Amino acid sequence: MKIDVLTLFPEMCEVVFGTSILGKARDKGIARLNAVNFRDYANNKHSSVDDTPYGGGGGMVLKPEPIFAAAEHLLDNLESPSDSADEANATPHGEGAKPRIILMCPQGRPFDQRVAEELAREKHLIFICGHYEGYDERIREHLVTDELSIGDYVLTGGELPALTVIDAVVRLQPGALGNESSAVTDSFSTGLLEYPHYTRPAEFRGWKVPDMLLSGHHANIEAWRREQSLKRTLERRPELLERAELTPKDHKLLERLKTELNEANAGNRSKEEETSF
Repeated sequence: MKIDVLTLFPEMCEVVFGTSILGKARDKGIARLNAVNFRDYANNKHSSVDDTPYGGGGGMVLKPEPIFAAAEHLLDNLESPSDSADEANATPHGEGAKPRIILMCPQGRPFDQRVAEELAREKHLIFICGHYEGYDERIREHLVTDELSIGDYVLTGGELPALTVIDAVVRLQPGALGNESSAVTDSFSTGLLEYPHYTRPAEFRGWKVPDMLLSGHHANIEAWRREQSLKRTLERRPELLERAELTPKDHKLLERLKTELNEANAGNRSKEEETSF
């Protein structure tokens, strides 16, 4: 997989690209990660990449010329298929497919694990990271293929959102993780939050690891973990259950867990009412 990031702060990306899972994936050749300073493609003597908005208003708007030029330079230097037949037969996610050009912006499609899995099947991604007030609309209309948002809050620029998406995508590449099952069992990969984890010591400051995890009975441990995953999702992110792939056994477990949760909440309300007098 190849990933290019168009940014005004390539050094910010390079630090992350050389660290942890991304750094290992890069060293192994699993992911080719490249940060491009689109200021280098400015077509004026001051190398300015922004200007005041037409119609007035505060802030500065990113100009279309440097971003189009940087993206088109990457597109012009794509690895070409060996012949025209290959190009004609190229699949949407194959070597001959054009890169998806992703704009990080608040108006974009909400990013989640399903989007990460979708992007992980691509061969080449190009991210555009902006600053200032926003982008010239022609970038959105005539260059990008996707718009993504990582949440409803304001950040200084698009680099952190892009790096978040890149990390989530690269770790799904074969060989990127030391334990291939990690990507499968992580929170959200199954549509549910992950179960609790414990390690040595078995007791710390009087807090003990659940007996089930010390039993050595793998089938029972897996059943316990599934129940804990369902319970944690029900308590913290119940809306995820609407999209999760659940078995009949899961549904039965959820009914019991909902009853227990309702009883616990009712008990807590009673205690609050007693102490309020």
